[in-house]
Amino acid sequence: MNKAIAREPLKRGLRRDYTPAPQITKAYLLGILHDATERKTTYRISQKSLSLIKTIAKGIKNLGSGAWIYKEGKNRKVYVVEFSKTLLKKFKIKTKKDKTDYIRGYFDSEGGIAHKKTVRFYIYFSQKDKKDLQEVKKYLQELNIHCGKTHNPSKKVDPNYWRFYISSKSYKDFANLVGSFHPIKNRLLRMKR
Repeated sequence: MNKAIAREPLKRGLRRDYTPAPQITKAYLLGILHDATERKTTYRISQKSLSLIKTIAKGIKNLGSGAWIYKEGKNRKVYVVEFSKTLLKKFKIKTKKDKTDYIRGYFDSEGGIAHKKTVRFYIYFSQKDKKDLQEVKKYLQELNIHCGKTHNPSKKVDPNYWRFYISSKSYKDFANLVGSFHPIKNRLLRMKR
């Protein structure tokens, strides 16, 4: 005899959120390490977003490594996830998915996005290491995401600072293909999908 399973009724006006949980990969971690610090045996990723740090820590644990979270300083709202370097020791970017995940991690650490509605929308990547920045730009172009010229915004302020913008005709492709796990950047990119 089959018995029906009673389901809890949904409250009017509420819906289930079927957004998949972020899948942290080794390629994503390599990307986000661009804004990390390195110790003898560990990497330290710091962010203002505690939810992003928790997501990264959970992903690291899912990859089979330990990770621990702590707050940096008493009065700062900066959170750190630290994990062993051995997790990424022999990993190399090889596939299209690796490149996409790497770009997402890179964007979450070294990318920027317009936050104010009063300014024209933009997405950019910046870095002091021009060669490194050119590599992520090459990966984006392989995904048919159009990028602007890599440039130094002010040689007077910092002659070793480089950036490039994502072309406005590629905003939707960037949002759909790359996206972000950072809660604020993710929310802003969703408006471009």
